[in-house]
Amino acid sequence: MTFSKQFLTEASQIIEQLDTDAIEQVATILAGIKAQGSRLFILGVGGSAANASHAVNDFRKIVGIETYAPTDNVSELTARTNDEGWPTVFEGWLQVSHLRAEDAVLVFSVGGGNVEKNISPNLVLALQYAKKVGAKVLGIVGRDGGYTAQVADACVIVPTVNADNITPHSEAFQAVIWHLLVSHPLLKGSQTKWESAVPTIN
Repeated sequence: MTFSKQFLTEASQIIEQLDTDAIEQVATILAGIKAQGSRLFILGVGGSAANASHAVNDFRKIVGIETYAPTDNVSELTARTNDEGWPTVFEGWLQVSHLRAEDAVLVFSVGGGNVEKNISPNLVLALQYAKKVGAKVLGIVGRDGGYTAQVADACVIVPTVNADNITPHSEAFQAVIWHLLVSHPLLKGSQTKWESAVPTIN
């Protein structure tokens, strides 16, 4: 079997194993955020940060939820990292954003953060702050879900089908799942351009 065939076979296996009930739970919570006119904050590092930026666009433009990602402001991110340290960058950003109980924090992560191993402590501290103020915590994460899965109100874990490909599958399926969410009837508020411009083919 070629690597391409293997990789895509693994992707198919992940789709079959995804917990659709968990996805629906995330959609339901986000629908409540939208109905209340509350805000969504998306946290991610590395490739997940790039996904967060893309998802901010979709949740704002397609769904109509006021959405932000701290990694979109590189000046503040680097200033906080330089002056205060990496672990607190997201927590400090959420504090200045006046995160409220009515808001939600959505984490994109390969591992979800791990306190004991000091992996992604920025996510862990941010989620501890979110829980402290009573905000909803959501996640789309890989591996066992880490700290995010432990504290989330709803969390989608991308199944591990090959330990050698955890990161690419986790980050790829973040995109699959958030695109599912912004297309969900509970959430979608605006028609996307090509779907509205091209006649339906029967």
